[in-house]
Amino acid sequence: MTDHVSGVIENPRLLEQLGVPPYQQRWPWLGGDLQTLRDTLRPVSLPPDHGAPLQISVPALASGAAEAGQLLAYFDRPIAPVDGGCSQPRALVVLLHGLGGSSRREGLRRLGLSLQGAGFAVLRLNLRGADPGRDLAGGTYAACCNSDLLPVLERARQLAADLASEASQSSPIPLYGAGISLGGTMLLNACLAMPGALDGLFCASSPLDLALCSASIERPRNRIYQRWLLERLVRQTLADPFGVSADEEKALGLEPPRTIRAFDAAITAPRWGYRDVDAYYAGASPLPRLLDQPMALPPTMLLQAMDDPWVPAESARRLQSALVASGQDGDLDRVWVLLTHRGGHNGFHSPGDSLRQGCWSDRLACAWFSRRCAQDQGR
Repeated sequence: MTDHVSGVIENPRLLEQLGVPPYQQRWPWLGGDLQTLRDTLRPVSLPPDHGAPLQISVPALASGAAEAGQLLAYFDRPIAPVDGGCSQPRALVVLLHGLGGSSRREGLRRLGLSLQGAGFAVLRLNLRGADPGRDLAGGTYAACCNSDLLPVLERARQLAADLASEASQSSPIPLYGAGISLGGTMLLNACLAMPGALDGLFCASSPLDLALCSASIERPRNRIYQRWLLERLVRQTLADPFGVSADEEKALGLEPPRTIRAFDAAITAPRWGYRDVDAYYAGASPLPRLLDQPMALPPTMLLQAMDDPWVPAESARRLQSALVASGQDGDLDRVWVLLTHRGGHNGFHSPGDSLRQGCWSDRLACAWFSRRCAQDQGR
């Protein structure tokens, strides 16, 4: 349906089924840039992080750029209800941060807290190279890092089974995934590579076409964003306690890369065994495979704002059109693309936001996974 005020293609049927009102901006965070920057300009005070650390072994990179190591995750149990009722988890949700992020970033913590409050257990993963956990594995992550993620998802599946046994449940609880920005891209790639890895997936502001996303970040209007991202990426790479190669040190030292594409050409692509940056962008972009085999995914929601200054909405609209044309958008067991006119890049700040309930996209994720639990239990 077209919203004649904003000109956005919405999916009211999905929102109605989930019991979530349509998205509205929250004053004064108006427009894509202010929505994107809200957490940076006005961070909130998060509660102490009491997550239980969990180390997960991952193999060496096939390119030989990094040895075997471990990734650090934090396990959070559901927040006990005020009335003292049962706090056994409804499901376990693996959370992945985006480019330059970590398990400690405000957006990921807020999503985790919202899910905990809705009765879910959460596993917040720090990807290869992220801090905390920087000293446990060499190298850095990529948009397609299945050799790292598949062991994590296998360990999470076992953890979900352990939680069910702990609660004396006869069947394992579901395993879901939620990715912010590039974290969603990684989970999409992992699910396409290993069907059945997850029982449900939620992605917010996730790039589907890396070349288009890189070109978008390089626009003159985004030079401040790109400079901020590059500073984090270069610092993260040079902080590798296992060292960097002479070529990498040279590429990041005297004349550091000025674009994300240049960084990916010098660091990401060769570390993950791609011939060059174009091969990396083509091979790690999930859109072609999503257009070809969307049913390879578990039930999935992809949330994308039309005014996202980083990730162009073109790819999400293309996927949505393909799903509608093929008749594969009929129920909650399929892949859904939800487009909002506003929201920025992983912003979606709206009236009714709170630390416990999160922002609108956090509440949407909770509603999506809650409905998935009801669907799974009804089978």
